[in-house]
Amino acid sequence: MTIDAPELLDALNSVIGIPLIPFAGREIDFAGHAKNVDYLMRNNSLSAGRPRVVSIAGTSLIHHIAYDDQVKLLDIAGQQMNGAGVLMAAVLPNPLPAAADLMRRLAALPRPPDVYLIMPLSGTYGPQGLYETLMSFAEEQARELGARFLYYYRRPRDREMIIRLLQDSPHFVGVKIGTDEDDVPPFVEALDESKIVIWGIGDRSTAAAEMGAKGHTSGINIVVARASDAINNAQRARDYEAARQIEEVISPLEDIRFMEERAYNYSAVMEAINCSGFDDVVGGTGGPFNPRVPPDIARQIQRIMAALEHYHY
Repeated sequence: MTIDAPELLDALNSVIGIPLIPFAGREIDFAGHAKNVDYLMRNNSLSAGRPRVVSIAGTSLIHHIAYDDQVKLLDIAGQQMNGAGVLMAAVLPNPLPAAADLMRRLAALPRPPDVYLIMPLSGTYGPQGLYETLMSFAEEQARELGARFLYYYRRPRDREMIIRLLQDSPHFVGVKIGTDEDDVPPFVEALDESKIVIWGIGDRSTAAAEMGAKGHTSGINIVVARASDAINNAQRARDYEAARQIEEVISPLEDIRFMEERAYNYSAVMEAINCSGFDDVVGGTGGPFNPRVPPDIARQIQRIMAALEHYHY
């Protein structure tokens, strides 16, 4: 790893862009993926020349992609970033030996990830088991690979154990909140300045920022980079009113992404790209378990994008 911990924490207090992975039929469009990462790197309006953060994670359909393809996607992203920015790789923690193998392959790339996001655990487990297993896993991966981690918090039952994990492990640098704003203060109050609490539910992040969250993940950064960047710029300047004004403009698109328990989280972004006719990003034809949106939703997105397209450039 070439970026030290304080620099990494400051870089993560930003927009963490999660570009969708485009598909052409049943196959990943790797050239389109390269184009999408290139768009994010070239269109960086973050204040003070701050680095772009790119993550291959949930909006990217990481749950539905084979490990070989994940490695190729991260390799392409690293190549397009050309030594700049911060690269984040999401890792599904089960089965754990497979996750460890994936991390070894990613760490061996010419541009390895700067930080790994531990995705929510599936299957049967208890909070104590989660704590003990991830403490051990992080120690092993840090010793072998120099890895640093964020934890994606999605299950309120586990909150106290995740706070303890973050306090006890020097290898976890922070948490991504994937529940609601009420969970921000307990993490902020429990963690010191060596950790970061990131808002993980889209660009409508100002309420969380006022509670102490730093930075946010964005699935629409690939469509409206200027808007996402401006929200973060305003939050870092503590101009929360300015941030809220931009949130209000992008809210109709976020409303669609999060309706029906996030049914269109991926496909609404794809539709926004496709209907706008942008030639510097690729939406694709729909990914596994994520087809094109219904015609009525597509018409809504087309109207929304007519008002947002100036945030693309």
